[in-house]
Amino acid sequence: MPGELDVIVYPPSRTDGSRRVRVNGELIGTAHSLGELTVFLRYAGLEGVDEIDVADSHLIEWHGGGPEAQSPPR
Repeated sequence: MPGELDVIVYPPSRTDGSRRVRVNGELIGTAHSLGELTVFLRYAGLEGVDEIDVADSHLIEWHGGGPEAQSPPR
């Protein structure tokens, strides 16, 4: 992917499965899906990326599981 960002995606919330997203040390939002995470990263400067790019990216530090770990509410 073009550009270099320091991206951390935190573990899914126990209440709704959403995940906090931090880019270059700044909390930029809460993603409820891989699609929302992709939009956040586009706004952060990774233009032209899609969900497949995001799921496979070496730039993202996934905490609490990878992109498949989005948890639905119980």
